[in-house]
Amino acid sequence: MLAGRWLRLCRRAVHSGSVRGGRWGTTLAGHSSRKCAIITVVPHGGAVASSRLCHSGLGDLYEDERVQRHLQQLTEEHRDLIVKLQQAYLSESDRKVLTRRHTELLPLANICGGIEQALKDHEEVVSLLHGSAGAKGEDEQLTQLLNEEEAQISAKILALREDLIKALVPADPLNSSNVLLEVVSGRTTGGDICQQFTKEMFDMYQGFACYKNWDFEVYNYTPAEYGGLHHAAVRIAGDNVYRHMKHEGGTHRVQRIPEMGLSSRMQRIHTGTMTVIILPQPVEFDVHIDPKDLRIDTFRSRGAGGQSVNTTDSAVRIVHLPTGVTVECQQTRSQLQNRDNAIRVLRARLYQSMLGKETKQRHMARKQQVGTRSQSDRIRTYNFSQDRVTDHRTGYVTRDIKEFMRGGEALDDLISDVFEQAERDALLEMVERCSSSSLTQPESAD
Repeated sequence: MLAGRWLRLCRRAVHSGSVRGGRWGTTLAGHSSRKCAIITVVPHGGAVASSRLCHSGLGDLYEDERVQRHLQQLTEEHRDLIVKLQQAYLSESDRKVLTRRHTELLPLANICGGIEQALKDHEEVVSLLHGSAGAKGEDEQLTQLLNEEEAQISAKILALREDLIKALVPADPLNSSNVLLEVVSGRTTGGDICQQFTKEMFDMYQGFACYKNWDFEVYNYTPAEYGGLHHAAVRIAGDNVYRHMKHEGGTHRVQRIPEMGLSSRMQRIHTGTMTVIILPQPVEFDVHIDPKDLRIDTFRSRGAGGQSVNTTDSAVRIVHLPTGVTVECQQTRSQLQNRDNAIRVLRARLYQSMLGKETKQRHMARKQQVGTRSQSDRIRTYNFSQDRVTDHRTGYVTRDIKEFMRGGEALDDLISDVFEQAERDALLEMVERCSSSSLTQPESAD
């Protein structure tokens, strides 16, 4: 194989020399499109070092000892499945179970095979580089080609490792769901700053929906004095909305000198909070609601919305008696449409409650160690006086707060950072859980 690679490079050197006039440059194929890593090639030494260009990444988890052990277990399981599937005496039901698991592991096995082949190719190139050390003339061109090929193979290895780690991350079946987003004003002295901030957050998410080409349908909007907002509920629909929005739920804190309202008279920095609630609305989910468990009231809309809205009993309030969950909708002139929208919101809230009960026990142990990330915790601070937004879960900091509040690329970058960190946590949690379960399983008898 070494002779074949050397012959191929010789032909490339002759062709490249005639085309480029003997000018050589060290290039890294695909580097311009990869933001997370760069390869530094040490001439003739075969050493490759990677330097992180972004603040986080999944590829570096490949070197984690726990992940390596988990990969080894999956690789051994895949090999065992191949052997078992070749046995003729398997029952049809057992074969189906083994085939299903083999299909699940096949993409991982293919990526591992690609990494193994790329490492062999890299070893060949390094051997050829050692053999060409100190070369002159045409051999110098071949050495340069070897350096380029080594850089390309190294970049390929990094890309495959990152693909492998991404394939290991547990998939969230709700990622493609639409969401119900609620913004709720917090309470401080006067409350003006919280209500104004809640309005700005509502506008930010509306801008983000526009940036992502998502539908933004308002279900409920309760304005406050001085242009603020008490509460709003909206449905956001589009591609992978929940995947992007699910980590926005929580308490958001603002620090600023209020521009209007009673608090603005003090001309000092105030601190306020508001809460964002994100509820998934999967395409198919069954939450049975017995009409007997509902109390439905109608009333006149309290907010702005036109004379015909405010003078008719079109607004709807629904109370789910067994749980006490209350939903209001007053955005349209049709009482029937408001009722349908309120039922959809109620279903989403009840679904979230069911989902929370299922996951509570699994997350309890981890929350005790790293702290909860539930919606009752402060997740982000918006400091207008220092022109800074800080996400407390990852330490991500961004400037130009006015641009951030428009809900465009700056918000998208922060959301991507939080999502990547959450994927890292989910993978490590899964690896630890699998490792613990394998340790507690009794060894099979020979």
